[in-house]
Amino acid sequence: MKMSKTPENGDGEQNTTGLFPLFPTPATSISAISSAPQWLCNASFTTDLSVIDAAASTAPSLSDVEASEEDEEGDAGRSKRETNQPRVYNLIEEEEEGSESDDDRVKKKRGKKKKRKRDSDEYYTKPAKDYYLDTRPDPDNLAYGSIYRMNVPRYKLDNSQRSSELGSMKLYLRNRRGSMLEAEIDVNSLDGKAKSDNRYWYAKNAAMERNKNFRRIRLSASRDAVDSSFDRFIPLEEGEAVQESEEEDVSVVGTSWEDEVLNKTREFNRQTRERPHDEKAWLAFADFQDKVSSMQSQKGVRLQTLEKKISILEKAFELNPDSEELLLALLKAYRSRDSADVLISRWEKALMQNSSSYKLWREFLRVVQGEFSRFKVSEVRKMYSYAIQALFSACSKRHRQMDATSEPLDSTLIQQELVLVDMLVNLCRFEWQAGYRELATALFQAEMEYSIFSPSLLLSEQSKLRLFAHFWSSNGARVGEEGAFGWSLWLEKEEEQRQKVLKEESSDDNDVGGWTGWTEQLSDRKEDSSIASANPGEGDVNQEGLDEEMEDEDSRPEDDTEAMLKLLGIDVNAAASDEVKDTSTWVKWFEEEVSRDQNQWMPTRKAGEFSSVDEMGEREDEEQLSSLVLYEDINGYLFSLRSNEARLSLVYHFVDFFGAHISPWTSSNSLWWTEKLNSLETLSESMLENLRNVHGSLSKSDGANDFSLGSLLGGSDDISMRTEMMKFLRNAILLCLNVFPRNYTLEEALLVAEELFVTNMKTCEVATTPCQALAKRLLKSDRQDLLLCGVYAQREAASGNMKHARRIFDMALTSICGLPKELQDNAPLLYLWYAESEIANSCGSSLETESSSRAMHILCYLGSGLAYVPYTSQPSSMQILRARQGFREKLKKIQSIWSHGVTDDQSAALVCSAALFEELTNDLSGTVEILEHMFSSVLPGRRSQSHQLEILFNYYVRMLQRHQDDLTLSKLWKPISEGMQLYPFNPELYRALVDICNHRMTSHKLRMMFDDYSRKTPSVVVWLFALSYELSRGGSLHRIRGLFERALAQDTLNSSVILWRCYIAYEIDIAHNASAARRIYFRAINACPWSKKLWLDGFGKLSSVLSAKEMSDLQEVMRDKELNIRTDIYEILLLQG
Repeated sequence: MKMSKTPENGDGEQNTTGLFPLFPTPATSISAISSAPQWLCNASFTTDLSVIDAAASTAPSLSDVEASEEDEEGDAGRSKRETNQPRVYNLIEEEEEGSESDDDRVKKKRGKKKKRKRDSDEYYTKPAKDYYLDTRPDPDNLAYGSIYRMNVPRYKLDNSQRSSELGSMKLYLRNRRGSMLEAEIDVNSLDGKAKSDNRYWYAKNAAMERNKNFRRIRLSASRDAVDSSFDRFIPLEEGEAVQESEEEDVSVVGTSWEDEVLNKTREFNRQTRERPHDEKAWLAFADFQDKVSSMQSQKGVRLQTLEKKISILEKAFELNPDSEELLLALLKAYRSRDSADVLISRWEKALMQNSSSYKLWREFLRVVQGEFSRFKVSEVRKMYSYAIQALFSACSKRHRQMDATSEPLDSTLIQQELVLVDMLVNLCRFEWQAGYRELATALFQAEMEYSIFSPSLLLSEQSKLRLFAHFWSSNGARVGEEGAFGWSLWLEKEEEQRQKVLKEESSDDNDVGGWTGWTEQLSDRKEDSSIASANPGEGDVNQEGLDEEMEDEDSRPEDDTEAMLKLLGIDVNAAASDEVKDTSTWVKWFEEEVSRDQNQWMPTRKAGEFSSVDEMGEREDEEQLSSLVLYEDINGYLFSLRSNEARLSLVYHFVDFFGAHISPWTSSNSLWWTEKLNSLETLSESMLENLRNVHGSLSKSDGANDFSLGSLLGGSDDISMRTEMMKFLRNAILLCLNVFPRNYTLEEALLVAEELFVTNMKTCEVATTPCQALAKRLLKSDRQDLLLCGVYAQREAASGNMKHARRIFDMALTSICGLPKELQDNAPLLYLWYAESEIANSCGSSLETESSSRAMHILCYLGSGLAYVPYTSQPSSMQILRARQGFREKLKKIQSIWSHGVTDDQSAALVCSAALFEELTNDLSGTVEILEHMFSSVLPGRRSQSHQLEILFNYYVRMLQRHQDDLTLSKLWKPISEGMQLYPFNPELYRALVDICNHRMTSHKLRMMFDDYSRKTPSVVVWLFALSYELSRGGSLHRIRGLFERALAQDTLNSSVILWRCYIAYEIDIAHNASAARRIYFRAINACPWSKKLWLDGFGKLSSVLSAKEMSDLQEVMRDKELNIRTDIYEILLLQG
């Protein structure tokens, strides 16, 4: 116990302040201790030592305190046992500057030799006593100035993941035992009871915190209590509104949850009454009901709150019947209350009134797909047909209202056609994921033939469909197939062939004379028929015998098959669950099914000539029939496109769908990009590359892990399948270039597909670029295609043939002056590609100075506007000055154009070139100034929807990454945070975020940033990068599982197949918890019943925890949901036999 002296003042009076000023010290006690020893001269004690002994004898022991906790409140007055022996308390002397006496040292040593009590022996006596007892001396009491132990938080770090399982159990037991031994009992001085003051975890206090009537006081720092170090700070003047709000906050001393609900409700009622057409106010009012519902513990009260929310949205939609957002919010609220049948009927009623709304159709299809009890592939396919027909009807109606010959087309019509293309792409993705890959490919082929290669005839839509049915049922090659040349050209050749046949027939009809033997043949037939009629019985017998022989021949194969199955021990009449007893059989079935899925993705057809299944009869086996796509399968999804933007978008979607490399053609904020991310089953190549870069940057830091998110799901598809796809895409793009000539985006995708096809999907440096022959052939047919030269030179540079790439670039740039004006406008792209190739060639090599000089030489001619001359020496200072002045003038013109919202690839390339020139010749500050100045000339709304500006912003971030060692965190963080607000779904920004912040921030802060972004703009991209960060850093199991659960709890991401598959793979491969993976798997197929790949994960990854009966049941459910199953289990049994 800490002592304090009681020195006498100048007047001869003693200081009456004790060690603990909480209780006043009586004056009579002070006067009575004048004769006591000096070390007892403390105001906290009296001279009557018998009082101390009596108090010590009445103090309860540890067992008594523990027993008092179990007694009720009425037992507090129970008398203490008189048999307790009085305790001796050794008073610890305060450390002084003076020396101690020998008696004091002896007493102190004796006190140390005594057995120390536990921490739980510390308690306070009743307030009637004017002193405190310290049963366990602690010298740190002097440092804290009081008995401090009950004010220090205690915790133990549980780092059991890095230790073995046995070690972690021992650590857990040791921590648990230690926490039990160190449990302290805080005896409340008011009632003498051992009660816990644990505010945040004690049951009583926790219940009080949950009480809705519990008032919480809002404390705010006073303006007067400002540190003197801020005296020179001059604050900005604040408006009156801010001051009034602060005064209101000060006036509110404390509010309970009920008060807050009442105040918020009153405020929302006032807003909606004053502004009934404010959609945001109504939506905020409805969202507040969700917050109120989350605070309710009873289910009935939550249902009442839901009914209130529905009534609010119904009133809002009644006042604003044209609002799609309110209607969507209302239908989502109905989903929480109504059954599936009632909900679907409400959706159908809403769609009948708003059939042209793409958002409503998209959400409705998501609801239909995710409803496990009602899901069937045929039903969802029918809904897609209704959606496409409704959207196409809206486009046709809009086109009839306009002048059919007006050019350009109305922007509203173009937007309607673009969303119509998006709907078709969603259908193809659904068919592909459900296992109907041939149908998905055929839908793309049919729509491209119907819309892009259609004949230029003035036909009605029905006549056009009938004409297309003839083409589809013929043996003509389609888009992507060898020898395909488009529907229009095929029709011309077909017409030429028909005219030729007609001429030949007419020439035959004009010939005179001919053979007259037909009468003799007819007479012979009559004789044969009379002979047959003369013997009717014989004919009947022969016919019956023939029928019996045919029946025997038909039954013999069946008998032979049954006999063979019996020899193998297989009973045909038994159920499948009784036949397959081993899970290894289902694993082999899974492998065969995956193999067939990878190989069977192209639709097959016979060379002739069946337009319906009935005409085919039994001439095709079941496998061939499943790969056959007839006209009846695709006619309900065809529509005509009138705008070039929609047609080109269809081609871009086609190329991207089959996995070719293609440059971004739309912003990451577009609806299509969001749909693509939410429907991912496997990681795309671009996403894999970003995640690999994140893992690579994190693996250099301490505590990195070998696991990465990209390794969980393995390869996306088989190499042979990807090779055939590249050949298919090469043929299709070559055909599309006839309609969209000199499109460098398609030309780049074509050359990359050619490279991958020639090298069998293996990327490596070779002496001759694989796409060289194709590029030269294309350039030979169109020598003025400068952008094709640039794309081809980029492929040469990427293959390591920099000398050949320079020759191609120099040839293209020197020939610009003699070309038309519209081709000269593409010069900035060529200059930028050439300079970037030189910079990339110099990275990490000894040629960095030469390559930088070459890049400056190239950009000097772009800035000055002079005719290009190949590089001979480093540019002079005069050339650099002239180029800088030229760039300034060009940037001013671009800024005035961008201020009107008009952006293109050429202007964005020119800005990038100016920034790169400034980076090479001056410093980084000038580059940042140029880019920020150009960004500020465009409104944020237009900036977020322009993919050219997004590409420019990505260039800005990459430039900052190159110089991050020379910049502070604040200069790096500002553009990244602005980019996150503009493009929250951009993967490159998240890659830069992890790369920059990994070494400049703590892991906790970076995790908080990921959590913040996931709440503001939830998307698959945020969660993938957050999970990749945790896996690469070796995050705890609880943290990673928490990320998965929070991601899948969001309404928009609950149907994300990629997140479910990653979760299952994580539990199997990293956490090694098969039972947890099994539970997650059943949750996943319930949320995403259309994904065949997700269903097959149960057979491939959960074979150790799923029985053969469960696997058989899973296959039966897959058949019931109408997923395309290509392999029968009998085939595997026959192969095993």
